[in-house]
Amino acid sequence: MLRPRIIPCLLIKDGGLVKTTNFANAKYVGDPINAVRIFNEKEVDELVVVDIDATAHNREPDYRLIKNLAAECRMPLCYGGGVKTIEQIQKIIGLGVEKVALGSAAVSNPQLISDAAERIGSQSIVVVIDVRKKGLLGNKYRLFTHNGTKACDLDPVVFVKKVEALGAGEVLVNSIDRDGMQDGYDLRLVTAVRDCTSLPLTVLGGAGSLAHISELIGKFGTIGAAAGSLFVFKGKYRAVLISYPGAAEKEQLVAKAFANGE
Repeated sequence: MLRPRIIPCLLIKDGGLVKTTNFANAKYVGDPINAVRIFNEKEVDELVVVDIDATAHNREPDYRLIKNLAAECRMPLCYGGGVKTIEQIQKIIGLGVEKVALGSAAVSNPQLISDAAERIGSQSIVVVIDVRKKGLLGNKYRLFTHNGTKACDLDPVVFVKKVEALGAGEVLVNSIDRDGMQDGYDLRLVTAVRDCTSLPLTVLGGAGSLAHISELIGKFGTIGAAAGSLFVFKGKYRAVLISYPGAAEKEQLVAKAFANGE
């Protein structure tokens, strides 16, 4: 039976673990390998790791870091950042990573999705869409790439339909407007994406409490609820503390979400 997934998302910059707000003002919060070890102990459902500078600076993925992360991880691992070719994807999978996330490359070279799905398998290919509100009323969504610095005239709903047809195995939708704000997921954006695809969907951007995760699961059921700040900061002063709900707490959260779901 498919179940909701609660997924920490770790951002990497210059080899260190950072956290951003609206894709800017990266704050160093620690060593990513140490964070993985703590998440191992907490038995997280899955882990997403993104090198936020690799594509923006036209760098290759840091294979040494990826190898170390994969060797340490005892949960499914998804890596993204700087991936542009099928050879890079194969190398990353060969290092022990279960899923590879494609962001900018999926926009600039959609054929890569099909090639990777055919060579590696759709289940290992995640397409990331970084989305920001646009328009005078802020009622339209558009894709951005290169760590949110490059605007694309692409509607996320149209793009998600395209990547599903090309063979993507999963979509991760990330709200730039909500990144680091901890005031809840953009449920209107999630609804628009959920209604246009049958692919597994993970949502990132805005989670500030377990109640936000419960609300997301209650509304959308089997979904990936990803978060960054929620799992690395604690309290109003945002002290660095790695956290994750225990098994019993997670079961209660999911059960309550389904009971309260629409």
